[in-house]
Amino acid sequence: MELRSIEELMDLLYACRHQHALRTAALLRRGRPADKELQVAGLVQGIGQLLCPDDEVLRAARTAEAVRPLLGERVHRLVRHHGPTTDDDLLRLRQAAEESRTAGFDAGVLEDWRGVLELVASHNSRMQTVD
Repeated sequence: MELRSIEELMDLLYACRHQHALRTAALLRRGRPADKELQVAGLVQGIGQLLCPDDEVLRAARTAEAVRPLLGERVHRLVRHHGPTTDDDLLRLRQAAEESRTAGFDAGVLEDWRGVLELVASHNSRMQTVD
């Protein structure tokens, strides 16, 4: 499955239990407010539960492939958890995901992230045009 629109992605995000994803993205926003791609990676990594419910091993890879056309290579790499373990972005993403499991704060609502998703998607679209 390849996601081609923010609407498709939002539908998947709404179908997931998204509080963990919202808290992960919010923690990343607090730590790296200008890094929208990192925040989005934290938000979307949970859709794998719907894309690949029975196989945890393939979940990250399928999720990464689904978001790649819409959100770009960097989000793909972060969601796939592909790269050196010393990669600061991957470490921050993993730490935020872990911290969000026990964090007890109001992370807002999913609709608050639509503009950020649209921004990352539009940036990716412009990058593809340049390539």
